[in-house]
Amino acid sequence: MSDQVKKSEYNAQGIQVLKGLEAVRKRPAMYIGDTALRGLHHLVYEVVDNSIDEAMAGYCTDIQVTIGEGDVITVVDNGRGIPVDMHKTEGKPALEVVLTSLHAGGKFDSDSYKVSGGLHGVGVSCVNALSEWLRAEVRRDGTIYEMNFERGARVGEMKEIGTYPEGANGTTISFKPDHQIFPDLVFSFDTLRGRLRELAFLNRGLSITIKDERKDKEREELFHYEGGIVEYVRWLNEGRTLVCAEPIYINGEKDGIQVEVAMDYNDTYSEALFTFANNINTTEGGTHLSGFRAALTRTLNVFATSSGLLKKDMKGLTGDDVREGLCAIIAVKIPDPQFEGQTKTKLGNTEVKGQVESLVNTYLAEYLQEHPKEAKGIINKCIQAALGREAARKARDLTRRKSALDSAALPGKLSDCSSRIPEECEIYLVEGDSAGGSAKQGRDRRYQAILPLKGKILNVEKARLDKMLNNDEVRTIITALGTGIGTGVFDITKLRYHKVIIMTDADVDGAHILTLILTLFFRHFREIIENGYMYIAEPPLYRVKKGKKEIYAFNEEDKDRLAEEMGPKGVYVQRYKGLGEMNPDQLWETTMDPDSRTMTRVSIEEAADADRIFTILMGDDVEPRRRFIEENATQIKLEDLDI
Repeated sequence: MSDQVKKSEYNAQGIQVLKGLEAVRKRPAMYIGDTALRGLHHLVYEVVDNSIDEAMAGYCTDIQVTIGEGDVITVVDNGRGIPVDMHKTEGKPALEVVLTSLHAGGKFDSDSYKVSGGLHGVGVSCVNALSEWLRAEVRRDGTIYEMNFERGARVGEMKEIGTYPEGANGTTISFKPDHQIFPDLVFSFDTLRGRLRELAFLNRGLSITIKDERKDKEREELFHYEGGIVEYVRWLNEGRTLVCAEPIYINGEKDGIQVEVAMDYNDTYSEALFTFANNINTTEGGTHLSGFRAALTRTLNVFATSSGLLKKDMKGLTGDDVREGLCAIIAVKIPDPQFEGQTKTKLGNTEVKGQVESLVNTYLAEYLQEHPKEAKGIINKCIQAALGREAARKARDLTRRKSALDSAALPGKLSDCSSRIPEECEIYLVEGDSAGGSAKQGRDRRYQAILPLKGKILNVEKARLDKMLNNDEVRTIITALGTGIGTGVFDITKLRYHKVIIMTDADVDGAHILTLILTLFFRHFREIIENGYMYIAEPPLYRVKKGKKEIYAFNEEDKDRLAEEMGPKGVYVQRYKGLGEMNPDQLWETTMDPDSRTMTRVSIEEAADADRIFTILMGDDVEPRRRFIEENATQIKLEDLDI
């Protein structure tokens, strides 16, 4: 090594100590997941969670969330108000301690909150650290107190700014996220609405209002459900034919653990099961989910056998059989929950499994005995699922045998890429042979595969797995992906392409085909979406040309702007009716070239909302679909992602 190169020394001076909230600003993703839109909205949830904890403690009945101009968020509740008296050990007001100290809050004191969601005590202090400014107003003991902060640092002292009438206690937190941390500082009303609606369902009797005051975006909604999670199941099942007229409701408490379950069966072939612990959406499940599943399988098998409904030649019902068509909410409230990681997506308390299992066993067995008509409907639904599972197994075996006999196991219509490294490979699911032909000629064969699809694929919302496996187009997609399909078979690690791109025409038929493909992936390949592997291509709608200059436009506004910029004379505008009208070079340049294309990544932010919407749009019931279209037609828009 050259003597001119200075070696870095590792000593005490190289150890950096981040004080106060510096660590949060330095590594924000450690605390809120990321600094993209998901992390931005997480700030609101952290503040709202404090108000929800007051509601669970019995002190808050109303929460108001407002998105103001400049994307300023204001959260108001009518709880007790954050304490403002001097903290004994910190020597400053408790309000300041809560807003500036990590792992500080009433959640660690069982006398203040028997049950809470914000267990780590970093929530609102993280919001403060990652905000350009934050203002806290507390209404407590007849006095209104105010404290201001900038990027986590206090600005001035806490001050009294007035009084309020009796019974108007509460806390108001207003903040503007820091643009230095969040490059895309625009809140989504729909994203916040989904989480707030969920919280209202989970806390019966609580009123939550969300209001958007931004110019041209004015909206307001109120959520209040006296029926709690029973109403949640009804809402999720809109548009479905139900087995039970009213959802089965189970509620009990043991050793300080509160368990609530609401469930019903419907005519679909998919499972819609959502779990919560202290209002936290545990998307990865955990011990409460394990307990519920074990109890459900055991109880239904015992009843099916003892009642004589189970056929003699059947070995029994599997977990998949008893969950087909099931819509259920499992919500537990625990004094000392143990979550896996700061994101709190999986519950780890071992004692919860036994509590949930015991409670569901007891209550569900009683329900089946007391409701013979509904019990028979549930068992028959499970038996049909078992028969379908066996038919699907035979269809899979037949497909495998055909593949083994075929020297080219991949579909004949698939034009595969030469690379075998999934991380660099992408497959286009293309509408029609004409567009498929152009895509095959225009692609980069090294890493781009093309799979043309003929017509509209099967609507899997109305089909069981065995019927799907007998559909040529669906089977072709399954074979091309390489993951297999179904419980115990699907394996995300075998996915052959890490970009699965849907490319359809920009017309009504194209939109329908797109929805059919999305339904297939949402119901049977959800992990592909959850891992960020699914995209929607966005081909241009117009080609605007004048002389030798031509530019592509992706919407009406772009087309009109380009035509005006090019001048009033000699401008030629071509409207593409379909992908097949583009020659290979044009398709590559506008839609397939990674350096210039625009695509939308498909994501599932709110699984419950997505599940319900797919049922409404793709199910048999026309009235909910018509109502949904009428209510949302003016709200539809795509957020583009350049890739």
